[in-house]
Amino acid sequence: MKVLHSLVIIVWLTIGSAAAQGVQFRSGALSTVFDAARKTKKPVFIEVYSATCHVCQSFIPTFADARVGKYYNSRFVNTKVDIGSKETVAFLEKNHLFVPSLPLFLYFDGQGNMMHMAMSNNTADEVIRHGMTALNPNMRSSAMRKRYEAGERSDNFLIDYAMLARVTRDTVTNIRVMNEYAARQNASTYNSPTNWLVLQRLILDVDNPLFQYMIGHLDPFVKAHGAEQVKQVAENILMSSLYSGRGNQYPATKIITIRNQLQQIGIDGRVASNRTLLPEVNAYFRTGQTAKAASRMDDHIAQSQFSTPEYLYVIRLFNRKSPDASDAPTVARWANKAIPQAKTPAEQADLYYELAEVYRRGGKTAEGLKAAQKSLELAKTAKMDTKRNTAQLARMK
Repeated sequence: MKVLHSLVIIVWLTIGSAAAQGVQFRSGALSTVFDAARKTKKPVFIEVYSATCHVCQSFIPTFADARVGKYYNSRFVNTKVDIGSKETVAFLEKNHLFVPSLPLFLYFDGQGNMMHMAMSNNTADEVIRHGMTALNPNMRSSAMRKRYEAGERSDNFLIDYAMLARVTRDTVTNIRVMNEYAARQNASTYNSPTNWLVLQRLILDVDNPLFQYMIGHLDPFVKAHGAEQVKQVAENILMSSLYSGRGNQYPATKIITIRNQLQQIGIDGRVASNRTLLPEVNAYFRTGQTAKAASRMDDHIAQSQFSTPEYLYVIRLFNRKSPDASDAPTVARWANKAIPQAKTPAEQADLYYELAEVYRRGGKTAEGLKAAQKSLELAKTAKMDTKRNTAQLARMK
């Protein structure tokens, strides 16, 4: 009887200990986690974290809370993945997911379809609330598009939907939703704590009214949040816009405005010029303004110490994208300046090849033929493939 009594106590203590546990995070490959989810017919909860993220570390006691553990262990297969691991990066890329801040909560069904995402406050109730939302088909992230199309437009909903769009890399939806959000705001609230967070985390477009207000009223923002913070937020929005798909269609005038705004927030003038150089040159190409493209690049080269690879890049850019040959004398000058500083026969062969293309575009056949022959000789010396050289010579004759 004493043995039996002892066994009962041991079993009771074991059950009690398990009940008091926090969230049980599975280790191992994500594929095994999803295998377990399918077998147990449970969804998957993933915490994306970093070992060096102090905010992530602050969640450890919350996940150790018995209430949080009871809820998540009974309803999810749980795991946590380090943002720096190759497997995590591959998983995020496969699912077209972006991590704007850590920790990020992701919820999937057993087949790998994302049900919900959240960035949580650090309380047990909040973490449990996100789990409950993930299990509610009408409220979780995957239902947001349907709710939006049905006309839901509360501020909190638009913020959540815009964040989902960021995480799922849906920039078009993010911009549309944030424009609607901005339209709902009174100008007197543009510098509110909530709208400052929106500017920090959600605005990706320089045309959004909230950003336009901030860039036109920097002083109160700097007073409220500090010059460095305002600079960082504005810079992120400006660069996100400039190097986006829509930025590829900006006219040169808008790109120049962005360059001026970068300087306005405290970016060094030369750095701002470097960042906007190629977008501005490509904008001139798109509108057939070859002379302006060549002039902009020529000014940049005059103020810089170009290496041979840099010369090659810009010469190739003009040879392949210039809409007419009016830039040929300028580009030929760049090539003739670069050739003496090239350190290897291969570099010289490349430069002479591009110089021949410049002359061909400009109608200087004799000079082009001479440069093409020189490129062929140097390519042979460097033991390069000469197929392109023979094809070029054929075009010259």
